[in-house]
Amino acid sequence: MKILMLLFVCTFASFAIRAQTVIGAWENYHTTEKGEKIRSVVIFSDGYQVMSIYDAQTGKFIHSNGGTWKLVGNSMTEKVEFHTDNSELVGKESTFNVVITDSILGIVGNDMKFKRIDHGGPGKLRGAWLMSGRKRDGQIQTRDTNKPRKTMKILSGTRFQWIAYNTDTKEFMGTGGGTYTTADGKYTENIEFFSRDDTRVGASLEFNFILEDGKWHHSGMSSKGNPIYEIWSIRK
Repeated sequence: MKILMLLFVCTFASFAIRAQTVIGAWENYHTTEKGEKIRSVVIFSDGYQVMSIYDAQTGKFIHSNGGTWKLVGNSMTEKVEFHTDNSELVGKESTFNVVITDSILGIVGNDMKFKRIDHGGPGKLRGAWLMSGRKRDGQIQTRDTNKPRKTMKILSGTRFQWIAYNTDTKEFMGTGGGTYTTADGKYTENIEFFSRDDTRVGASLEFNFILEDGKWHHSGMSSKGNPIYEIWSIRK
């Protein structure tokens, strides 16, 4: 019995360690027949992931999808929560084998390979976050994060992406992403793609942030120049 228990613990630990190796951000570049340089970026946080495709030169948004993930050995299972091209895939699961090294992520049977951008560090805000409240007129207004209408932000160590969607209606409302930094209480986003408005690509937005009781308080001016105060909770 002790030997079986030890084997179980060691096996579970090896799965956990292997899953940890995929945490972070990954990228792939390819050039179209028209000479367009297309960038694909995948962010894996604990239990949640997102992939987006956009023109690396203009920032023109092309595609995004994501949801939950789990890795058992070399077998990865993903469940779709949002998909910009095919809403019928929302709620569906797919399982495939992957090859993961410290620097390369690939899917068995697919020539497309992703190179690592980061390992999840420095990542002061690494994780999947759901908007759980706003402050208006000095009052906190909370939001039930269990409802199907979600605004989620996934961050690796250096990359961020926000997504607004509804898992019941399968509706996708919008997304944007790029790189971010955290320093001296300031959170700065550098926008590389924005599904609703390509003209915002290249902008840098600086916000104040604090972590208080496990929640991320985010305040400053929005990309439209309006004051905001958002509260984000880590997704369980």
